[in-house]
Parts: sequence; structure tokens; C-alpha cells
Amino acid sequence: MKLTTFTDYSLRVLIYLAAQPGKRATISEIATSFDVSENHLTKVVHLLGKNGWLATVRGKGGGLELAMPPELVGVGTVVRETEGTAVVAECFAEEGNHCAITRICRLRGVLGEAVEAFYVVLDRYTLADLVQNRQSLAKVLFIDRPLPTPAAKRAM
Repeated sequence: MKLTTFTDYSLRVLIYLAAQPGKRATISEIATSFDVSENHLTKVVHLLGKNGWLATVRGKGGGLELAMPPELVGVGTVVRETEGTAVVAECFAEEGNHCAITRICRLRGVLGEAVEAFYVVLDRYTLADLVQNRQSLAKVLFIDRPLPTPAAKRAM
């Protein structure tokens, strides 16, 4: 199963913010770090905010931040919300299914089971699990932004 670009970018935004707890970021900073379109990220950020995973702060010092601890952000939940209903084959589509054997085909059941197994694995992980390597992520993502000091981390 291939994730959409929207889901990919959603996970990237969440990872970016969780990798530097207590820091806000702008869409521009995130887009630059991942070399992706700011316009596309704007749509992603809107959905992430609407679902309660992101908070936006306006004004000087504003930006994006996680709206909840990364331990509460389930990877499976994010993927389900950003992907919508999985359409792994034509027979899963509500419209446009022209397959002659849909009514008697067993492949649909097999593929459905595979999709469910995919989500079972994703449900075992949270955003916190994805950023356990914060130092390595920082070296790649935050070249100009220092990580919080240990004292700052304790204050969070």
C-alpha cells in the first residue's frame, strides 16, 4: 500500500515538530527542511490543526506546535485520517468498479485483511516512537536551530 503525498507530508510535519519539543516552527521552515511545497504544507497543516494535532500561534514568535504530547498521537490514527478509506484495488471503490468478478472474487477479502494488518502495525506506534532519534533528526532538519538545552527540556 502506498501512502499519498498528503499523508507523507502530514507525518513529516508532525515528526518535525515532535523532534524539537517546546519550539515553534513555520510552514516555511518545515518546507525548507524537507524541500517541499509551502502551498501543499499549508493544506496539510490545516487538516492537522482541524484534527487537534497542531496548534497555531499568531504574532511575533508564533508558528506551529504540537497541540498534544507526541505520546498521544497515534500513527495509525493519523494515517487513517489523512488517507481516508483505503482503495487498494478497483473493487474497493464505491464508484467506478467495473470488475466482472467482484461479487465472487476472494482477492477483495485477502486485500482487506492485508490493509487491516497494515493498520494494526501502525496502531502500535505513536509520534513519540518516531522521534526517539531526536539528535539524528536534529542534525538533518535543524541545521540553524539548536536543540533545547537539558534545562529547557525539564521546564517543558
